[in-house]
Amino acid sequence: MKLETIQTLHPNPEKINKKIALEKYLLIREVILEILNTQEPTHMELMEEIYEKTKGNFEGNAQWYGETVKLDLEARQIISRTKTKPVRYVMLR
Repeated sequence: MKLETIQTLHPNPEKINKKIALEKYLLIREVILEILNTQEPTHMELMEEIYEKTKGNFEGNAQWYGETVKLDLEARQIISRTKTKPVRYVMLR
């Protein structure tokens, strides 16, 4: 059986993001949205939370997938970076 994949987007239209397993995309997406539903984390805080929430039940590097899915969600305008220092992440919809 062939693994179902998704072509992720990148906020910079000149760049092409990765094609990843749909199952992993959906899991990491759910985790990111769950985190941003209650917090406005910095990049490091977001990656640490992703790691903690997927530890033990995720095959692969959760933070690498987290970065890929985060960029995709930014490109789709579901989440955004604030203009503050340090940059924080927020949900748009």
